[in-house]
Amino acid sequence: MEFRFNVFGTLVAVSGEEGKWQAFYLGAEGKRRPADFVVPADIAGTELREYLADLFHEDATPKHSTVEEVLRR
Repeated sequence: MEFRFNVFGTLVAVSGEEGKWQAFYLGAEGKRRPADFVVPADIAGTELREYLADLFHEDATPKHSTVEEVLRR
């Protein structure tokens, strides 16, 4: 399973399953690199958006003020 989020203007993918998450920063042309943060094992898929908002709230700007799920597959 993979979730993709726009986290205050930064595209992030979280893949795997509950208890075994891996996070990536998404770039141009489908490129991805490992993220420099960890999603704890006890975070449910339905809690990922809120977790990312709490983790990165200091990155919010007037132009990019939300965390939005953009894809789930």
